[in-house]
Amino acid sequence: MKTLLVPVALHEALPSVFETGLLVAQRFGSLIEGVSLRPALAEYVPVDMVGGMTWLRDEEADRAEAEAAGDRFIAFMEAAGLPRRDAVGTCAPEAAMSAGPRFRWRPDVPPGDAFLGQYARLFAATIVGRPGSEESSPRMTTVETALFESGRPILLAPPKPPSSLGEAIVVAWNGSTETARAVAFAMPFLRRARRILVLSADGGMVPGPSAEDVARALACEGIEAFHKALPAGRRTPGEVYLDEAATFGCDLLIKGAYTQSRLRQMIFGGPTSHILSHAAIPVLMAH
Repeated sequence: MKTLLVPVALHEALPSVFETGLLVAQRFGSLIEGVSLRPALAEYVPVDMVGGMTWLRDEEADRAEAEAAGDRFIAFMEAAGLPRRDAVGTCAPEAAMSAGPRFRWRPDVPPGDAFLGQYARLFAATIVGRPGSEESSPRMTTVETALFESGRPILLAPPKPPSSLGEAIVVAWNGSTETARAVAFAMPFLRRARRILVLSADGGMVPGPSAEDVARALACEGIEAFHKALPAGRRTPGEVYLDEAATFGCDLLIKGAYTQSRLRQMIFGGPTSHILSHAAIPVLMAH
C-alpha cells in the first residue's frame, strides 16, 4: 500500500476520505496523490423537465471547482504534517521503501470518470467516499468506476472520519472469486492487524472454501485469524457482516464486491448494496 489515489470532489464525506487516506499512509509510509474529480463539461444536467431546458457546466466554474478541490486537499495534508512531493513518476525504489507518508497534487487531470478508471490502475488502492442519495454525498459512479475499471481495490471511507484503521479486521467471506481477490489485495493490512476474524453467513455463501479454510490458509502465511460461520436467521448476510464487525470492534472490513450482478442487487438487494449504504467503518472492496 505504498501508493494511494484520492479523487477529490466537493462532497460532505471529503474530511473522512482525507482522514482515511492519512491513516493508511501513516501505516505504510504511502504516497497519497490527489486529483480533481468533477463531471465532464459535455455532461448535461436537466433543470426544466417541462420545457426540456438543459444546463451545461461552465468552463470557468469547472476550473474554479478543480482549484477548490486542490486547495482542500493540500490544506489537509499540510495541516497533518505531510511533506509535499510534486514530481510525478519519479519514485526511486530505494527512496520509496524508506520514505514516510507524503503527498502530491496532480492539477492536469481531465474532467469525467473515464480518466479515473484508467489512472487508478497505477495505484495500490483508490480511496473514495461511501455513496449516498443526497446531492451532497459522494457519487455512486465514482465508486463503480474505480471498482470495475481499475483492476485494483477501493477503500471506502465512511461518512464520519475513522479514528483507526486496520487494527481489528473482519473478512466478510462468501467463498467467491471476488472476495478471494479482496483478501489478496488486503494482505498488507492483514499482516499488520492485531486481530482478524473470517466471517461467513448462511445464505450469503457461493460454492467455495469455508471461513475455516480461509483461516487455515492465512495461518500458512503466518497470519493468525479466528473464524466464525453463522447460521441463517432473520438478518440478511449484509446485516450479519456489519453487526458482527461492530461486536468485534472492527475498524476495517474486507469484502468482495458484487458477487451477484449489480442489477440484481439494485432490484433485490444484496450484501454489497447493504454495505455501500450502511457501513460506518472503512471497507476494502475488490471485484
